[in-house]
Amino acid sequence: MNKTRRPKNHGFTLIELMLVVIIIGILVSIVVPRLTGRTKRARMAAAKMTVQNVSTALEAFELDLGRFPTVEEGLVSLVERPATLAPEEEWNGPYLKEIPLDPWKRELVYKCPGEVSVDFDLASLGPDGQEGTNDDILNYRKKE
Repeated sequence: MNKTRRPKNHGFTLIELMLVVIIIGILVSIVVPRLTGRTKRARMAAAKMTVQNVSTALEAFELDLGRFPTVEEGLVSLVERPATLAPEEEWNGPYLKEIPLDPWKRELVYKCPGEVSVDFDLASLGPDGQEGTNDDILNYRKKE
């Protein structure tokens, strides 16, 4: 009878395991930096969209009432009828379902009248959370 020999060890050698670990390490070193850069860019793009959406809601408020919300009324006036409005004033809201936070879970900064923009300033303070830095995302209606 012809018997076939079976090898006694069925596992991987140390060299094979090291090669797999090295290949995985190379892939991780290439992929991770690309993904982390995209996360920051995605958050910045989301912040721009949030600022634009709230700006549009503020403009709808202004179309209905002939003015933008005061700082005291704040962005809440886009969700709930401000108590400061007279009964005859037509508030056709809510203009937003809820007041959005920026991607870093912070409130938007609202100033009316605007210091930088024509009618109002609306900003996300960006990743650093500091006002007046280069990463701030602002509404784009600049004074001339």
